[in-house]
Order: sequence, then structure tokens, then C-alpha cells
Amino acid sequence: MSAHQIVHIELPATDGSQASKFYSNVFGWKSQAFLGGEADYWMFQPETGPGGGFNPVSDQGILPTKPGDVLFYIDTDNIEDSLSKIESEGGKSLVLRQEIPGMGWYAIFTDPTGNRVGLYENNPAAQTA
Repeated sequence: MSAHQIVHIELPATDGSQASKFYSNVFGWKSQAFLGGEADYWMFQPETGPGGGFNPVSDQGILPTKPGDVLFYIDTDNIEDSLSKIESEGGKSLVLRQEIPGMGWYAIFTDPTGNRVGLYENNPAAQTA
């Protein structure tokens, strides 16, 4: 059963490579381009704690992203069950379960205040393949 930990954080960036270099130089975070998704998505990993990525700033798509739109993802065993509970408590689903190739799935919801939050469901089979 998931402990519902924060497992991933996304910081908006106008240039993922530049943001990656900045945080690596300032804090010593490891970083690399993620080739399984968006063209300008860079992932980071601090020495401890959850890692994340630099989400491209854009006014396009399902979730326009501007500077300051920090998004964190909570681990769950079942995204659909979590979204159902979220909606029963006054939240709203924004992005239903979507695959992250070779990793798992994600979804995005808003809490009753309107904060955007992500869910992440790991795919154990992808880790062993």
C-alpha cells in the first residue's frame, strides 16, 4: 500500500537545459534530459529527497504552465481510486491517467482551493523490463 509520499516535483522553466545547469551548479543536483516525453524536459535529482523535472513554460496544451506553477506528484497504488476519492471530497480531475513510457502513469487534479497536484502510479513491470 502506498504511503502517499511526494515523489516528483516540477518547476516551470523557459529553458530546461539552462534551468538544469543552474540547479546543478548552485546545489549540486544531478540532471539529465528525459527522452521519453516532451522535447525540452530535463529531470533533476538532489542527493536526498524527491527529484523532479523542469516543465516547459507554455500557454499551450491541456495545462498551460507559467513561472510559479510548481507541481508536485503524490505516489498512489491506483490513480482511478485516488481520483474518485478526490472528486468525492470536492477536488476535480484535470488530466486522467496518462502513461509515462517505461515508468508508470500520472494524473493531475485540483484540490478544493484550486491548487494543481499530480498523482503518480509506478509500473513495477517497466522497472524490470
